[in-house]
Amino acid sequence: MTVEHTQHPGAAAPQRRHGRRRIPFFLFLPAGLGLAFLVLPLVALLLRTPWGELTQHLAEPAILAALRLSLLTASLATVCCILLGVPLAWLLARVEFPGRRLARALITVPLVLPPVVGGVALLLLFGRRGLIGSWLDETFGFTLPFTTAGVVVAEAFVAMPFLVIAVEGALRGADTRYEEAAATLGAGRWTTFRRVTLPLVAPGIAAGAVLCWARALGEFGATITFAGNFPGRTQTMPLAVYLALETDLEAAIVLSLILLVVSVTILASLRDRWISSP
Repeated sequence: MTVEHTQHPGAAAPQRRHGRRRIPFFLFLPAGLGLAFLVLPLVALLLRTPWGELTQHLAEPAILAALRLSLLTASLATVCCILLGVPLAWLLARVEFPGRRLARALITVPLVLPPVVGGVALLLLFGRRGLIGSWLDETFGFTLPFTTAGVVVAEAFVAMPFLVIAVEGALRGADTRYEEAAATLGAGRWTTFRRVTLPLVAPGIAAGAVLCWARALGEFGATITFAGNFPGRTQTMPLAVYLALETDLEAAIVLSLILLVVSVTILASLRDRWISSP
């Protein structure tokens, strides 16, 4: 004789209760203060922006010159970072060699190094009396400090780690079986790298390049230390903001607004690449 267990008609299957969790007050208060601390300065910038005279300020020659120079140097610095950083990221991700951890640590130093210190280091390397700069000056009569090329070098120095980290992460997450299959079919290393590896990590390269460009666009400390602040030659937007604070507050606000819009746009477009929600 078998006994069957039946569920009472009125009984309901247990269900997971979904609802909003109540935030403890001891967490809500500091979280709210932290949010306000980060957001309110941006709100103040938006409230103080001279919206009625925005077009007029954007048309000023000094602001246009700083904007053009910033876009040019940030783009050139990004190209340099791609040409040098992608092979470097591939080396860190795919090749085992002595001192790889040390090399990775040194590559990320510019992320935590004060930018002014980076500018001083660049001067000691590329200055007229620097380790390489003295040779460049004596041999070719070429100097990097206080030139537009110096701006590109300073921006590339502080921005390249963003690209290397992004591309290395993409390479580590890529499926190496495609590369192995290409090798078994007779493809050379360069062909495999160009036709297989690069397409696999293209989204990571794009994300790293955008972050690199944004960091280069906002660079201040290394640029003013290594390249100076000469209008039309080395004065980028962050440097123009610093100078305008002493003479024209509204111009400084307009330039700051441009940098804010660029930063928010980039962060919003790349947010899903490093923040995942369950």
